[in-house]
Amino acid sequence: MRHLTLLIISILSIQFSQAQIHEIGGFAGGSNLIGDVGSTEYIAPNAPALGLLYRWNRSSRYSWRATIIYSDLKAYDSKSEDPRRIQRDYDFDSNLLEISGGMEFTFLDFDLHSGKKIWTPFLYTGISAVHYDNYYFLNGRQASEGESSWAFGIPMTIGVKARIIGNFVVGAEVGARYTFTDEIDGSMPSSDSIKEQYQFGNINNNDWYMFTGLTLTYTFGQNPCYCVE
Repeated sequence: MRHLTLLIISILSIQFSQAQIHEIGGFAGGSNLIGDVGSTEYIAPNAPALGLLYRWNRSSRYSWRATIIYSDLKAYDSKSEDPRRIQRDYDFDSNLLEISGGMEFTFLDFDLHSGKKIWTPFLYTGISAVHYDNYYFLNGRQASEGESSWAFGIPMTIGVKARIIGNFVVGAEVGARYTFTDEIDGSMPSSDSIKEQYQFGNINNNDWYMFTGLTLTYTFGQNPCYCVE
């Protein structure tokens, strides 16, 4: 029993010695839709987006990351460079909630234990789940189906972050979200009873949306050396 207790204590000691700094904070920026309605520009934020961000810095080169972001999602055919969309003149306005988790990779060592001013570009990817209301277009106007849905997606984000003052890390990022649905923009109604009559656009392409903005996080936790992987 004594040997088992010593073994458990040793394992826990190793785990705690490898504990890393955590970060918690927020995201503020804008969103835009890339679908069958509105502009075809990739980075063109036209609605506010706000969220919460958490990181667990597993090493100086990668972190586990989770976010919750809520946003308006708007699109206007009149803002498109496609003359067919301009002539059609559809407007889209919806709400979107995204929950995302995955891994963030840094190009440079980002050792928060150093106490120095540090910065690095980074990439983030993982998996996301997005909640949205179901719409379709009736006589050129957006109409609600009275239902909402969830869909999975893949976040692909590039950015830069820096620790400049004390325990605060600031960042700027641009993130594309590829979704496994074509229903977000109203071009593909979810209801089978109206789908064939009111669907439009490219049925072979799913919807994308973008988040562009700034992050601010506060770091906390123990300060051991990073573990060697």
